[in-house]
Amino acid sequence: MAEAVLTMSMDEVAKHNTKEDCWVVLYGKAYDLSKFARVHPGGARLITDVAGMDATALFDPIHPKDIMEKLLKPDIMKCVVEPGSIKPQQVAKPVVKAKAAPKKKVASQGAEEEEWVFKKPPLAAMLNSFDFESVAREVMEPQAWGYYSSGGDDEITLRDNHLAFQRITMRPRILVNVKEIDLTTTMLGIPCSLPLYFTATALAKLAHQDGEVAIVKAACKAGVPYMLPTLSSYTLDEMLGACEPGQELYAQLYVNPERSRSEQYVRKLEAAGVKALFVTVDAPQLGRREKDMRSKFTQQGSDVQDKDGDEAEGEVDRSQGAARAISSYIDPSLNWDDVPWLKSITKMKVLLKGVQCGEDAVLAYKAGLAGAVLFNHGGRQLDTCRPGIEVLPEVMEALREAGCKPGEFSVFVDGGIRRGADIFKAVALGATGVGVGRPVLYALASYGSKGIVRMVQMLQDELQMVMRLSGAPNVKMITDKLVLTTNLADHIVPLPTDNLTRLTYQSLQPAARL
Repeated sequence: MAEAVLTMSMDEVAKHNTKEDCWVVLYGKAYDLSKFARVHPGGARLITDVAGMDATALFDPIHPKDIMEKLLKPDIMKCVVEPGSIKPQQVAKPVVKAKAAPKKKVASQGAEEEEWVFKKPPLAAMLNSFDFESVAREVMEPQAWGYYSSGGDDEITLRDNHLAFQRITMRPRILVNVKEIDLTTTMLGIPCSLPLYFTATALAKLAHQDGEVAIVKAACKAGVPYMLPTLSSYTLDEMLGACEPGQELYAQLYVNPERSRSEQYVRKLEAAGVKALFVTVDAPQLGRREKDMRSKFTQQGSDVQDKDGDEAEGEVDRSQGAARAISSYIDPSLNWDDVPWLKSITKMKVLLKGVQCGEDAVLAYKAGLAGAVLFNHGGRQLDTCRPGIEVLPEVMEALREAGCKPGEFSVFVDGGIRRGADIFKAVALGATGVGVGRPVLYALASYGSKGIVRMVQMLQDELQMVMRLSGAPNVKMITDKLVLTTNLADHIVPLPTDNLTRLTYQSLQPAARL
């Protein structure tokens, strides 16, 4: 028999209006967020400032309606608010920002400096993925940009994820019939227009109001799978509802400390026909992402900046950026003993997302899993760890030595893919395909769903060119005979300056320079 749900008037709920006793109403239900406020991704004040109020209008633009049920403990829901009992003064309303003036930049030209105003170029002007990133930096809110673009610590791995591809050189063959080029392939049973999928990224509404719904639609138009994120801005039902008939998907899972929550979510994914489950395994604790943390600190205002000592330290601890608090939703006790449980709760193919060495890939293979993603969380976790493309040769060799046969265990590379040549190199070294994350978000932020489709088309054009010039008319013909990896693991090899990376990358700034 279902347990009766307590009903209270809004006046009763409004009495819980302090930091220590902080109830917040969302979609007609009151939640006790007193403890959660301390680790809220946006800082405690965003919650405590609306204690005892209906904050639905503030919550809805970024979060999915089901995030409380999906991620937090059931006992934080205290009651249903009596319909019609909420007074206008008990509703927290968004602050309507004045329309920002066009951003002005100062361009240095020798001894002279001239000011110019940013004007978004037309979509047709986008020629590569870096173009989208440069536009996104101008159009996104600073906090959202800080969250998406940040890497761990000194951001060494963040940058090396792409630069590592440049340590692989091409070894093309000539006089091959390349009149017709076939980019299509199949990944985990899903036909794809090229060996690429959209990887799971959190809170896509930070980029564009259509968020994950727009990504679902773009994935369909581009002919590639989308990996539904656990930490989405839209509910699972809303994302699934955006699918076209026959569209097939992957899904990503953060294992919740409340295992029953994860089991319930996985069952819902399987019932919806999702083909494969990618379990994130590289985030028992989230990394220090200083751009994200710095953005949160500087936006707290003078009440934080003017404090010193223990009091100021406490303020910073409560608002260390949009990433740090996600650890509240992730079970740090997850280990190899849990793999049988993961396999037992679903008939979907299960893969590990975040493998970074050959030994762990072999353990995943021997545990009967379907594959692994070589992934360092986009350079956002352990800084100075290796890019996925650098780990790939080690993993493929280890799997061969363990007796793994071709097609028996899928290996993907996620991180740093910005060119069609990057896709070619990953496939040549044994990857089934690649995942792209930030390029999708930057294209979404810049031009919406159409921007994502355009970005994929550019990668397709580049990959087609590389395949034709390398003498590989189809994906099966892309092998390790067409690339050289002599310098892949040698990080002291001098390279020509990558101007697109240099001019797009926003360097970290120390506090004194802010």
